[in-house]
Amino acid sequence: MHEKPNAGRETSDRAAATILVVDDEPTNLMVLSAVLQPHFRVRSARSGSEALAAIKAGPLPNLILLDVMMPDMDGYAVLAKLRESPAYRGVPVIFVTALDSREDEQRGLELGAADYITKPISPAIVLARVRAQIDAKAARDLLKKANLQLVHQVVEGVHALEQAHLQLLQSDKMAAIGQLAAGVAHEINNPIAFVGSNLGSLNGYLQDLFSIIAAYEKGSTLTASDDPFGEARRLRREFDYDHLKQDVADLLRESRGGLERVRKIVLDLKNFSRVDKPDWEWSDIHECLDSTLNIVWNELKYHCTVTRNYGSLPQIRCLPSQLNQVFMNLLVNAGQAIEGNGEITITTESVGDAAVRVKISDTGAGIEPQALASVFSPFFTTKPIGKGTGLGLSLTWGIVERHGGKIEVSSAPGKGATFTVTLPLEPKQST
Repeated sequence: MHEKPNAGRETSDRAAATILVVDDEPTNLMVLSAVLQPHFRVRSARSGSEALAAIKAGPLPNLILLDVMMPDMDGYAVLAKLRESPAYRGVPVIFVTALDSREDEQRGLELGAADYITKPISPAIVLARVRAQIDAKAARDLLKKANLQLVHQVVEGVHALEQAHLQLLQSDKMAAIGQLAAGVAHEINNPIAFVGSNLGSLNGYLQDLFSIIAAYEKGSTLTASDDPFGEARRLRREFDYDHLKQDVADLLRESRGGLERVRKIVLDLKNFSRVDKPDWEWSDIHECLDSTLNIVWNELKYHCTVTRNYGSLPQIRCLPSQLNQVFMNLLVNAGQAIEGNGEITITTESVGDAAVRVKISDTGAGIEPQALASVFSPFFTTKPIGKGTGLGLSLTWGIVERHGGKIEVSSAPGKGATFTVTLPLEPKQST
């Protein structure tokens, strides 16, 4: 009966494995090498220090057969040195020794040995145990590689999820700004319109003033026998100079007020978006609330009275543009919940020394009990089709959670709703 050409040969993974045999007796080295060389790559060392030098020089062996009783450094000391280094800690070690007491074997296993073979050796036992350890190490290496790949995939997945969340956040923010754009434009157009009208009036007033001044200049050149300022007095009466003088001051004051209103809206838009400051920073919650309220004011002013009960708050470390979006969502929702006329109350307070709390209450229709548990779920909305995406409160919940805080809602049908946002002064995520 003829054996197949590959019969008895190791698999390619096993054949590529390197075994370091460490023994101070040349005869033992020769015997172990003779047993192993037909199946593995074999290196040898005659002392503990020589073994450590060989391991450090590389390449790293897949398995070490280690004698215990050696003169300069015994096997226990060599194994202890190996286990001190993370680079060598994963190499399995099999003790090969004449010490056959249970205490000796227990000591070796406690130090981290993978197995324990007693002398005189049996070639079959040596091969079986070496193969078992080589296969186990290959399986561990494969599992470690798979785990690293899995960790990499998880990290990539988390990154992709974060990017998707940021895109969703930005999309919802842009949708909300688009919804409010007409109101903001209206708020800006009103002062711009009366500033333009005032400038037209001022232009006419200046022409009248210049006419009066010209009459006085002309009068100053006439002789004493004439009435030098008669024309000037007539023009003063015709143009009602006293009224003109007062109205010019009023027009300038109104125009300055209108331009200040536009400047404030533009500043609040900048503070709302914070496009120039996307990082964590210390901010005043009241400034965030006021700038956001100014942006959404056109949505509220015709049917809502807004009451601000501001307490004394320390600054908090946050992403201001994201908190502005939280307050915008809550304020707009509160306004939309009110049919006819109603009131929105904003209350702020400190919570001990480590957190602040913002409550936004409305006198709107309230939320049905069965809907309360779902208000922060994605795509859940009580608004008519086409009037809301159902993402606002879900993203609000996500932003608050990212800040290490919590958001709660209490409501009853016909009795309005209160959303309570509690935020730590310095969340762990901000570091």
